[in-house]
Amino acid sequence: MIEIYAAILGATLGIAGMNISGFTRRTSESREAVIRLTAGVESIATKLEDLHQDMKAEKVQATADRREIYERLNDHGNRIIVLESTRARINAD
Repeated sequence: MIEIYAAILGATLGIAGMNISGFTRRTSESREAVIRLTAGVESIATKLEDLHQDMKAEKVQATADRREIYERLNDHGNRIIVLESTRARINAD
């Protein structure tokens, strides 16, 4: 009878040991997966921040470019007005 109890106890301990080792392995795999996912999310966040900074810089540059274009157009417009008034004066004489 003792042999039966010993066999049952041995089988139970063996199964429990395998379950604990499986649980430990799954916990370790889960921890590694979380670390990989966290690193991936941090990488994406960094790239998005870089993209956002680039977009800001491009917006500032585009505003400066537009300002320069409008200043040049205004200068050309003023020159045209002067030329037209000079031409009108010459034609009037």
